[in-house]
Amino acid sequence: MGEFAQILRAWRDRVRPEDVGLPSGLDRRAPGLRREELALLTGVSVDYIVRLEQSRARNPSAQLVTALARALRLNEAERDHLFRVAGLAVPSPGHVPRLVTPTAQRMVDRFRNAPVAVAVHTAIYELVLWNPLWAAMFGDPSSQTRLQRNVAWRYFTDPTLRITHTPDDDESYRDDLVGHLRTAAGRYPDDPDIPRLVRGLLKASPDFARRWEAGTVGELRTSRKTVHTEQVGDVVVDCDTFTGGPGDQTIVMMTAAPGSEDEQKLDLLRVIGIQQLQS
Repeated sequence: MGEFAQILRAWRDRVRPEDVGLPSGLDRRAPGLRREELALLTGVSVDYIVRLEQSRARNPSAQLVTALARALRLNEAERDHLFRVAGLAVPSPGHVPRLVTPTAQRMVDRFRNAPVAVAVHTAIYELVLWNPLWAAMFGDPSSQTRLQRNVAWRYFTDPTLRITHTPDDDESYRDDLVGHLRTAAGRYPDDPDIPRLVRGLLKASPDFARRWEAGTVGELRTSRKTVHTEQVGDVVVDCDTFTGGPGDQTIVMMTAAPGSEDEQKLDLLRVIGIQQLQS
């Protein structure tokens, strides 16, 4: 068995389901994650996880190794080792960090049983971690491509987006997204994903192009949104963003006024999200 296969199995065995927001269940022969659960967390098939652990799958992509590191709760040294034994270059300091910090992971896990949608985004606003309520509100991100999980891309190009603002808030939010992306471009000049994303947005969205060419710089701010859901209808939420932590990652939390009808809808969506995760 190769080193990659061996440590993948060993690290899977040490992660408890409850550590990653999954139900522990009954009839477990070992305390660690099942292959099915790791596959769910990384967005690949169970068969592919089996082949990785049996050294039958070669040359995993950097995107997959990043997803495995995140799902297995690896620290930076472990993440780097996983990249090396996969035959990949270790992510450089000039690239946007995608390894979720332990603090951010704990925050997402702890809001599993509360009517709070919480998610973690990279410095270029790519969604990398979320709780079940977030998935119930916006669709399961594990079934989306990296580009589809990028908030700037979705907001400027996707007419089916489930979020609306007031006209004033929409204008500010669009400026904030552009400014946040420009700030990241200055901090991570060696990351090829940033110019690739910007080129795509310039081509796809005249609105983005106008704001980008105006030199907009800034960060995301607190806002109020209306989320349009199929399950419970419209839900008005307050969206708070916490930026500037390790790796310039942003934690986004969506809540509703305590005791309100909107909070009740969020709690119902939370239950729906957990049921979908368990099915």
